[in-house]
Amino acid sequence: MRVILVRHGQTDWNENGVFRGRIDVKLNRNGFRQAEIVGEALKVAAIDAVYCSPLSRALDTAAAIARHHGLAVETYEPVNDMNFGEWQGLKRPEVEARYPKLFQIWLTAPQRVEIPNGETLSQVRRRLLAGLESLRSLYPEGTLVIVSHGLTNKVLLCAMLGLYNSHFWKIKQDNAAINIFKYTGQGSKVFLLNDTTHLRTIGETVEEMKKIENPIG
Repeated sequence: MRVILVRHGQTDWNENGVFRGRIDVKLNRNGFRQAEIVGEALKVAAIDAVYCSPLSRALDTAAAIARHHGLAVETYEPVNDMNFGEWQGLKRPEVEARYPKLFQIWLTAPQRVEIPNGETLSQVRRRLLAGLESLRSLYPEGTLVIVSHGLTNKVLLCAMLGLYNSHFWKIKQDNAAINIFKYTGQGSKVFLLNDTTHLRTIGETVEEMKKIENPIG
């Protein structure tokens, strides 16, 4: 099975550094534009099915891809965003102020964090991999598009690369980024990671790399 893993387009909460999680935040104008561009970029790919998180920011991005292929979008709970519990809806400074010790662990050892009333990275990883195994039984030789979230994409890519969740911050996922991985006889292989060339010029990519990542996921 081959997977084209896409992060949803931009939302206002992405721009403002708000922990989103399971709150259904819609794409903003730029996010809808990004979704259209991703759809155009993938229209030449041979795709068997399109799955996405049930949240509208992922669903709208997936719909912009699926319509080029005459496919219906299947919402799929295993690729839903992480439940950030009591952090959901808060900006980074608010989380730092209310949970200073826990937030520092989030920055340095995210695999150890247990957010009140939320999920852990281990729980996210288990449901993602279980969901993928179910899809593999349906499409053992197929090519799927999965539209998910920044955090879930990072966790899944760590798994595909054979990395522990402690390496979570070493992987970047921009809005509307494209990743590709495949299951082979030698295990999973990643062919493309955080590709945004469909969205920007090389100069813009270099400038983006100079920025410090907002540690939300």
